Amino acid sequence: MSLERPDAVDDGAVEQTPDELEALLGDLVVDRDDHLNAPGFVIRPDTVQETLRTLKQQAGYDHLSVVSAQEYENRYESIYHLKKYDDPTQEVSVVVPADKDNPVSESAEPVFRTADWHEREAYDLIGIEYDDHPDLRRILLPETWQGHPLSMDYDKDRPQIATLPEHANPLEDHHKDAESDTMFLNIGPHHPATHGVLHLKTVLDGEQVADVEPDIGYLHRSEEQMAQSGTYRHQIMPYPDRWDYISAGLLNEWAYARAAEDLADIEVPEYAQVIRTMGAEMCRIAAHMLALATFALDINGDFTATFMYAINDRERVQNLLEDLTGQRLMFNYFRLGGVVWDLPEPREEFFSKTRDFLDQLPESIEEYHNLITSNEVFQMRTIDTGILPPEVAKNYGATGPVARGSGVDYDLRRDDPYGYYDELDWDVVTEDGCDNFSRLLVRMREVEESAKIIEQCVDLLEDWPEDERTIQANVPRTLRPDDDTEIYRAVEGAKGELGIYIRSDGTDKPARFKIRSPCFSNLQTLPEMANGEYIPDVIAALGSLDVVLGEVDR
Repeated sequence: MSLERPDAVDDGAVEQTPDELEALLGDLVVDRDDHLNAPGFVIRPDTVQETLRTLKQQAGYDHLSVVSAQEYENRYESIYHLKKYDDPTQEVSVVVPADKDNPVSESAEPVFRTADWHEREAYDLIGIEYDDHPDLRRILLPETWQGHPLSMDYDKDRPQIATLPEHANPLEDHHKDAESDTMFLNIGPHHPATHGVLHLKTVLDGEQVADVEPDIGYLHRSEEQMAQSGTYRHQIMPYPDRWDYISAGLLNEWAYARAAEDLADIEVPEYAQVIRTMGAEMCRIAAHMLALATFALDINGDFTATFMYAINDRERVQNLLEDLTGQRLMFNYFRLGGVVWDLPEPREEFFSKTRDFLDQLPESIEEYHNLITSNEVFQMRTIDTGILPPEVAKNYGATGPVARGSGVDYDLRRDDPYGYYDELDWDVVTEDGCDNFSRLLVRMREVEESAKIIEQCVDLLEDWPEDERTIQANVPRTLRPDDDTEIYRAVEGAKGELGIYIRSDGTDKPARFKIRSPCFSNLQTLPEMANGEYIPDVIAALGSLDVVLGEVDR
């Protein structure tokens, strides 16, 4: 099988038992709070850095996936979900309760750089303050917003007025003097190069970028709150399509399905797993084609050739997905326990259209290499620009093509298998260039791997006995997981690790629903890639990240 990891694995990949981890942490642990996916260790709010540093340096937990924050009747709580890049099946949850009247906890940012944005979001929406955080302020809502929307005492009916300082000059702090050569430049939020409503606060020193800060939150739609208001069985599944609303619908749906199915102990039939795997890889191709098209447009301004060629191939995939699901973008095709219906009839016609697409794909890929990767201008703009070293990528929690373009060999389809991936023959793609060019190459090569997966799924589905085509497990009409059960599960989305944290309270709706967006973590790396470069390099670096702001803001 091609899914085997390279032989060289460092000591951090050695698995420790929960008791060994507790012994390693010693007096730092004050209680145990195990989750379905990982052992949980409760620590004091003033020992966060020491605990995380011990787990990172001595136990190899070098990937902080997400920080989940929530409020209880008697406390606030932050959960740091840790994994290993070498083996993401090894997980641990660090649970940090904070005082109800004074919710202050030590920041994890000095240990994991990615905690910067995650803790800012927890402060913004929940109200937990993180001591020693380098820049603790709101990240999704305006600075003048009153209250924290996910706190228990929040008045959702209170009118909000996002005020500006009265009579203030918006240019007051940006002036030229004899001692400064810097200039402040706004890029976006309404600019096609920002790939959505993204504002880049950019400081130039001459022609070079001295600093760039992504300003997000313009597209915040309260997706987590809406999921917490819906029932597990019927009302949540339509929402995931809208996170990355461009082309990752089935991948988004799978993230929720995997978490909820493990939470409720639902086993998906093998036949439905094959259909899910095929549909997910179609979505991956569609997403990568769009990334390829827009990146070429950013770099070369090439609309008529590269952009339209890639969009044409993307449309062919969308046609197949429409045949399968009945929709072109908001699919709502997965159900807990399987999929909503079988393959379209006549099946032979669907298989024929799928094979026709796969047969012409190699020629299309060759054309893209002729148009893009062999283009001298494109090479000059992307090779050795937007450098992201592998250790920096890990420190920011980068995943997907962004991490694999820096040589980080991490793919949940292989490393934490789900669906039918571990039964198929395919390869994880990495590139060692760590630059904008490498991230594009990873996506182009992944399209070929996705095609291999789809072809094997079609072969399996063609020969599947008709009386064994079970598309759904027998799932109760109402799901009520046990009270205070917690789980974090993730899938390999088109942009990287897409994860869901759920805490149940014994009812048919989640008490807490947290979305781990790969774009949210990946976008944090932009200053690392852009500082010291030129403005055109900032645009190239941003395009190479392939962010969708609907998923960043949620």
